[in-house]
Amino acid sequence: MTEAPRILQILARRPFWVLALLGLLLWLPGILSLPPLDRDESRFAQASRQMVESGNLVDIRFGQVPRYKKPVGIYWLQAAATGIADKFPGVDDHHIWTYRLPSLFGGIAAAWLTVWCALALTGAETAFLAGVLMLGTVLLTGEASIATTDAVLLASVVAMQGVLIRVWRAARVEGAPAVPTRLVLAGWAAMAAGILIKGPVPLGVAAVTVAGLVAWDRQWRDRQWRWLAQLRPASGTLLAALLVAPWLLAIAIQSHGAFFQQALGNDFAAKIAGGQESHGAPPGYFLVLSAITFWPTILFVAPALVAAVQRRADPMIHFLLVWAGGWWLLVELVPTKLPHYVLAAYPPLAILAALWLAQPQPSSTGTRIARWAGGIQFVLGAALLAAAPIILTRLYGAGSGMDWRLLALAGTGAILSLVALVLFLTRRDGLAMAAALAALFVFVPGLTAEVAPGLSRIWVSARLAPLVAEHARPGDPPPALAGFQEPSLVFALGKDVVLTDGRGAADAAAARGGLALIEDRERGAFLARLAELQDDAEAEATLSGFNYSRGKPVHVTVYRVGRIAP
Repeated sequence: MTEAPRILQILARRPFWVLALLGLLLWLPGILSLPPLDRDESRFAQASRQMVESGNLVDIRFGQVPRYKKPVGIYWLQAAATGIADKFPGVDDHHIWTYRLPSLFGGIAAAWLTVWCALALTGAETAFLAGVLMLGTVLLTGEASIATTDAVLLASVVAMQGVLIRVWRAARVEGAPAVPTRLVLAGWAAMAAGILIKGPVPLGVAAVTVAGLVAWDRQWRDRQWRWLAQLRPASGTLLAALLVAPWLLAIAIQSHGAFFQQALGNDFAAKIAGGQESHGAPPGYFLVLSAITFWPTILFVAPALVAAVQRRADPMIHFLLVWAGGWWLLVELVPTKLPHYVLAAYPPLAILAALWLAQPQPSSTGTRIARWAGGIQFVLGAALLAAAPIILTRLYGAGSGMDWRLLALAGTGAILSLVALVLFLTRRDGLAMAAALAALFVFVPGLTAEVAPGLSRIWVSARLAPLVAEHARPGDPPPALAGFQEPSLVFALGKDVVLTDGRGAADAAAARGGLALIEDRERGAFLARLAELQDDAEAEATLSGFNYSRGKPVHVTVYRVGRIAP
């Protein structure tokens, strides 16, 4: 890469500040604008809110039901962020953005730590470039903008792998410095933090990397695996256990062992054994999806991999290939697949892409084919992003016309993407990267802060909550919900809502009075049960929309039910 080296040198002098600023510019508009999402985000946020309200930092509950799927780490972080934000005027625990702050900072930290990983094998400018390429991916953008686990998990994984790559370098690169014990133990602490965030995932990333390094070189034959002793496995395992065990013991007592049965026996094991919750997909799923999830960095990945394979004898390139390839292969083979599962394989690929951009290889048949492959993937992702504002607004927007701002957004992003493609195919890679990132900074804030909030048909909970507030009367109990019970509505209305079916909603409303929110599928049973109870209900408001979690239209009626005298 020979274009604009001066600006890269200047930015690389302050990589952490620059990456933090880029992350805020890219992600903050969506964090502040998007309503609570279904289903996982609202479940995490509601459970964290209840942790703040109850003061119980051990148990995890969603409404009245235990939520024993993930460990406690993300709930602690979200509860802490919300508790701090609540101190400021005008902020309370009903604002979803406060629960998204750990993901925001986790995403920025993941980009920082990608730079730190890259510094083990390259200079400051190329390492900074790797951080930018990682920060700019669509998948990390999505995870850093919502209140779930994966951006924070990625930061812990990259910190752990950054220590592992330095231990590997000390063992395999002549003259490389030894890794201080305190840094090795910090890597174990990062693994422990990741375990508290999402269970055994960090352990899995480390295991496939180490196993791949040993197997690739057949190190078991001549005892070359002894470098693993530098990882301080005994003291590291003890440290990780000391960090993780207190909460595990506390939740075992609190839940009488139910946490382990549900989190490991039901959730984790089900994902390994089969396609859980209709999320099964064949191998190749993540490769196909990478055209959008790894956009725009995907433009450079194919030629970077060709160059990396040619340099695989280099121990550091070897490490990156094993890290990326091992984890990618593992998640492709697991029956249950969700887009974020592959995220831990992206940092080493971003580093390889940065290395290739910094030192492009001579043209060959392989690199020419790889350029075209990268270009095709890039075009597919750009086409989806350019079409999204128009298609989504047509399907789910409130207006009948097309806003010129949406056309400008789609057109500007498409033009910048086309410029990036042309520059890339004519081997002006540095300028291609700049144009691709410019397209990203048009698409992402435009989609998350302008387009998505305007898709009123899909924000059913965000529209129902004001209706409930409008029709509620002093002394009303929390409403009963039948049919439409998405977690975002629980987050909007509070943990004490009654989640039931039509007959149960009639019983609850008749016994307590107040409002009942009844989806059309449950309306017949609701009204029939009220007739049995010799009570009636008045329809005070109706709302139609689209439940994207189920992929079906939804129609909800807000009823007021008179309380039956005891």
